[in-house]
Amino acid sequence: MGEGPVKLKSDYLEADISPQGAEMVGLRDRDGRDLLWNGDPAFWTGRAPLLFPIVGRLPNDQLLHEGNVYAMGQHGFARRRAFTLEEATEHEVRLALHADDETLKQYPFPFSLTVTYTLAEATLSISAVVANTGEATLPASFGFHPAFRWPLPYGGTRADHRLVFEKAEAEAIHRPVGGLLSTATEDNPAVDAILEPTDALFERDALIFLDLRSHHVRFGVPGEPGLEVAFPDMPHLGIWSKPDAPFLCIEPWAGYASPEVGPAEFMEKPGLSLIAPGEAKRFGMAIRWMPDVGRLIGPHEAGG
Repeated sequence: MGEGPVKLKSDYLEADISPQGAEMVGLRDRDGRDLLWNGDPAFWTGRAPLLFPIVGRLPNDQLLHEGNVYAMGQHGFARRRAFTLEEATEHEVRLALHADDETLKQYPFPFSLTVTYTLAEATLSISAVVANTGEATLPASFGFHPAFRWPLPYGGTRADHRLVFEKAEAEAIHRPVGGLLSTATEDNPAVDAILEPTDALFERDALIFLDLRSHHVRFGVPGEPGLEVAFPDMPHLGIWSKPDAPFLCIEPWAGYASPEVGPAEFMEKPGLSLIAPGEAKRFGMAIRWMPDVGRLIGPHEAGG
């Protein structure tokens, strides 16, 4: 089938999925307008990388396990690995990555990671299944990192865009500090479930919502077409951009960076999923194209 991107198509959306990192590298509406960031290296080369087996960084980029030290960079290695294309149709593609000598040098645990993209009408669903193929507990985190155009191609400036949470979010947020999770917190920038993204908001890196009530957010200019990002089984959320960058990352996570002050042993790291031998865990999200982001939740729903 070749190593180029696999194209998925419905009456509403088109998506391009690359075997490299099992990464979505294109997302367009039915009129061919780009919704996904293009990876311009002037700002950021990513488009929608998958984060595995860690989200964020480890102290000194080192994994400590049973007295041994393994070097592993930010967000893990899956985004830099070629996946095996297992199946592809017009509406679905399945790719897989298995532990090998190279992964074991960074992450001493046998695993398999199967990623499936399914396009049905106006919704692209992404499912990632992490299976423990070894004989000991598998500690892992998983995260999605899609970058959407900001502004979206429907009129309105960057300043006109809103990020609307399903529910009001009042818990304090964290920031990354050198890629690690800050011990300090700050007030939640979402007011009545609505976040107004600005360049100033990202001068100190990402917003990290650890204690999240919402299971979806909507992004766009009220009254114009936009996107809904749903993550029913992902407990955390990162929101990231760079000042003046024409993208906004909406990142559902199961796991997060090592805290500034925390246990050195990897198995004790907060935010890990601990998967028993022979078991598997699924992580998922969905992107829905919406003809009108003006259909946002009302104030009476925001606290519900």
